[in-house]
Amino acid sequence: MSGFVEKPEPIQVPGLVHLHTGKVRELYQNEAGDLVMVASDRISAYDWVLPTEIPDKGRVLTQLSLWWFDQLADLIPNHIISTDVPEGAPADWAGRTVVCKSLQMVPVECVARGYLTGSGLVEYNESRTVCGLALPEGLSDGSELPAPIFTPATKAAVGEHDENVSYEEVARQVGADTAAQLRQATLAVYTRGRDIARDRGILLADTKFEFGFDGDTLVIGDEVLTPDSSRFWPAESWEPGHAQPSYDKQFVRDWLTSAASGWDRKSEQPPPALPQEVVDRTRAKYIEAYERLTGTSWS
Repeated sequence: MSGFVEKPEPIQVPGLVHLHTGKVRELYQNEAGDLVMVASDRISAYDWVLPTEIPDKGRVLTQLSLWWFDQLADLIPNHIISTDVPEGAPADWAGRTVVCKSLQMVPVECVARGYLTGSGLVEYNESRTVCGLALPEGLSDGSELPAPIFTPATKAAVGEHDENVSYEEVARQVGADTAAQLRQATLAVYTRGRDIARDRGILLADTKFEFGFDGDTLVIGDEVLTPDSSRFWPAESWEPGHAQPSYDKQFVRDWLTSAASGWDRKSEQPPPALPQEVVDRTRAKYIEAYERLTGTSWS
């Protein structure tokens, strides 16, 4: 069992129809048929959406995505129409809300990996492959791959795991042409993001994207290259052979699996509330990632 510890009630706004409550975002539709996406301060770990929020997280994710969309504009179009807060919405939606095109979404998590870690490391240790792609001997946790690889996954519901699948399976599900477009776009965006991040002292280990079609045009949607969708490592401390420090939920995961939390991950009991120190350190990591990547101060 997993999912929301306490599922929130969506805010009702005149002129908006609530469509979906995700792990982090609330999705609405306005009267023009556009989507309105609101990033909350919720945080998830181990397939649970935790009862404790991280202040400013929703704004950080939204503003960082908008910055990245600008950096990627010559590579691929994005779904953003405006950042105006809909009339009648709460004031605290400012900075965390985007109005987007309604796309025909492709039901694939498009993952790019430039370094070996996470579920890729587990598969590599078993078979020297990741999503069926053969990799050389001698790699360890944190090793840079010879070249970035496209390792797609199925898109899971809240509380369930995404499952890695082969490129051939993606082609079977969405067609060969679309699969080829997804792979090309994923690797192009990853490479651009990796190079920009590296110039700022951050390694982009892996990341996931969501794409949809606006007519016949492939468009990138949702969030892009944030600490929630990507694994960022400080370049100055990178050392293959062990887990790397990262700009994401590291403090949350570490505390949840420590004796201090009193939580058994293998049980069906929901995780407890986070202590203030973990909240503060996690917030600081999200803001540090934003500031290092964009070169601007958070305010």
